[in-house]
Amino acid sequence: MSALPQRPSAINPPDTLWARPVVVGTPETIPGVAAWLASTPESPKPLGCVVISEAGDDDASADLIGGLTVLGTLDQLGVLHAATPITAAIVSLPSGMPAATLKTRARLRQLGIVERFVPTLADTLTTNIARPVTPVQPGVDLVELIGRVPYGIDRRAVARVVEGKRVLITGAGGSIGSELCRIAATFHPAQIILMERSENALFEIDRQLARRFPDLPRKALLHDVVDADQTLRHMVALRPHTILHSAAHKHVPLMEDHPAHAVTNNLFGTKSIADAALAAGAERFVMISSDKAVNPTSVMGATKRLAEMYVQAMNAGQAGKLGPKTSFTMVRFGNVLGSACSVLPIWGAQLAEGGPITVTDPRMTRYFMTITEAATLVIQAAAIDAHAAPHSPTIFVLDMGEPVKILDLAQRFVRLNGFEPRMLGGANGGKPTNPAGLRLAGREIDVVFTGQRPGEKLYEELAYDAEALRPTPYPGIMALGASTHADFDVAGMVAELSALRSSPSREAVVEAIRRHVPEMTRPGKASGASALPIDTE
Repeated sequence: MSALPQRPSAINPPDTLWARPVVVGTPETIPGVAAWLASTPESPKPLGCVVISEAGDDDASADLIGGLTVLGTLDQLGVLHAATPITAAIVSLPSGMPAATLKTRARLRQLGIVERFVPTLADTLTTNIARPVTPVQPGVDLVELIGRVPYGIDRRAVARVVEGKRVLITGAGGSIGSELCRIAATFHPAQIILMERSENALFEIDRQLARRFPDLPRKALLHDVVDADQTLRHMVALRPHTILHSAAHKHVPLMEDHPAHAVTNNLFGTKSIADAALAAGAERFVMISSDKAVNPTSVMGATKRLAEMYVQAMNAGQAGKLGPKTSFTMVRFGNVLGSACSVLPIWGAQLAEGGPITVTDPRMTRYFMTITEAATLVIQAAAIDAHAAPHSPTIFVLDMGEPVKILDLAQRFVRLNGFEPRMLGGANGGKPTNPAGLRLAGREIDVVFTGQRPGEKLYEELAYDAEALRPTPYPGIMALGASTHADFDVAGMVAELSALRSSPSREAVVEAIRRHVPEMTRPGKASGASALPIDTE
């Protein structure tokens, strides 16, 4: 929805649903919704409005806001609903109030009031960021699904490293890369350079930026970062100031079968773009890593760890250098909800087919973040590096709270889509897991366990024991003093693995990776592998 006048079809359901609606928002957002509703004859006529304050001290002392009668605050909603049953709520809250949004949604659902959220006009005009489209049902809110309020972005700090700068993003057509492009575009860079090897993905993100930011100078490069010679030519010609390196292979089971591809893309793709950044005199380079790089059990995680160590070596190699330096930084992610081929699109497709929903192991946990939160962390890390930790080999991680059980996430996903999960197999003997003890005819979705896949852990870690945790100027973002093992030989690692990039022997490539990442455990040892039988029926 581009702006409030574009009324979503969901706002015009059967008359009984909208017989007694209310508008919920702040004193600043309510008038816009009221004017929008008043301008369309077929729109519902609200009973009044419920006020939420940005400061948290809700004040309903005014009699009218935007021509609507002030009924009270969110805390008074239960009393209001008991006196005059409310059928639905049209909610408009600023994006900077995620905690209030969660509280409002929870309260409305507790009272059985149907909610419809609409963006504020201010958010639409000031951010102009297109949210990624995923095959998740529209009623599912990713923030509610994670159960954690996301962290925001310090726009002033980010502006110092993006505004008026040439910004290059690798993997620009991917889930995170494209979100980085959309966020960076709002800061008025001198030029945004889209580097992507997928023709269709590059076309799509270039088209989006052209439509939403028509005055933004941009260059679309159909290019694979693995091609080191061409990468260097592009970098020297374009001279980017800030480089955000998102391109990588990320699928754990696939990389177990294709370790040479993981080495080529994750290690040598990173080497190519990092070497070129240094040669072209870039100011800063931010690499996206993964929590799977910590004590890895998979080829994917180990090759990301090798890339981390190479980037650390790039920083160390500038020690004592006079004049400008390129600052190299890394960002470790947990799992990104809603990204291509992640668990939510898979569950969404399974749900559309009537189930079952698949979960690998009932004990498996992961750290989760949204695509927007992941991209925000990357671009914020560039700003932190620019003024708080210059030229230090730093890894940034997000405080993602407690790890979430995949099984709990699956059950929450099913319920948020209006169904009830029914467990099949090991977790509870096949009994329905309906907290109210209800049987909903035709509304149950089976959840089955499939067992761990090659290279998977039961539990992920965000840091090594030797990586000292440090605060940063930004809430929720922590810095880790990166470290490598004492006998790490970057030149030897590059030489050995370069010779094996075209090797037909999977075992030879994996053993070479292990020699340079000695903490890499074999499947079933320190990986938290299951020792219990899993019912996969």
